[in-house]
Amino acid sequence: MSAHAPDRILAELSDAVASGRGVALATIVATEGSVPRHAGTKMVVRADGSMVGTIGGGKVEDAIRQDALETLRSGRPGIRRYPLRDPECGDPGVCGGTMTVFLEPYGMPRTVFVVGAGHVGRAVVDLAHWLGYRTVVVDERPEMLSEASIPHADVRFLGTVADALAAHPVTAQTSVILVTRSQDLDAQILPLLLETPAGYIGVMGSRRRWETTRRAMEASGLPDTGLDRVHHPIGLDIGAETVEEIAVSIMAEVIASASRTGQ
Repeated sequence: MSAHAPDRILAELSDAVASGRGVALATIVATEGSVPRHAGTKMVVRADGSMVGTIGGGKVEDAIRQDALETLRSGRPGIRRYPLRDPECGDPGVCGGTMTVFLEPYGMPRTVFVVGAGHVGRAVVDLAHWLGYRTVVVDERPEMLSEASIPHADVRFLGTVADALAAHPVTAQTSVILVTRSQDLDAQILPLLLETPAGYIGVMGSRRRWETTRRAMEASGLPDTGLDRVHHPIGLDIGAETVEEIAVSIMAEVIASASRTGQ
């Protein structure tokens, strides 16, 4: 590793934290036997799988990269041991050693991802911003996404939810708030959201509306195990009536859910 590699890694971490771009840091914390790198060596793995730095190369580095990506998706750090037993399979110079690596995610702020920029969506964004969350709001109506109408959104995405998810990936630290205009939209959008590792997914509407939406998705083949992740009706029951009170009930449930899951 070059003398400048630690600086590159620190710069990458700093940029990730500043931009909210997820990366995972892999650090060798212990070694046994003959290994290509030693304790303290670090490598950054980006969400697209590219890397900054190296902690060994070959098959073991690819295994660490895959585990780092899983750490990034889950948001949970962990320690893994990697035996290096076959120098003829991509690990030159290794003679049976073992590396212990600490994997930790960075640059993954708590995010509230709001689908629908109507009255409730705007109120949720305002409150989430005040609570310190990064806020992303998605809508296909340009008039709903002006800075004047929703000033506290960190990201205003004009377009489909599919495109928004591609541009701003959801992680385990993301709470998704679905406050659309119709149950048909909910039925179209929810399968996409259920493919993500979102820590919370909540849907606005009455129990009757949810049951109609659920039946439509079940008829399309979506399994119950996925639908059971959805919070409905959205928010804690605090007797909310105004838009602002509804936003409080939603964010209260988001906070409670994160507390239960340790995120």
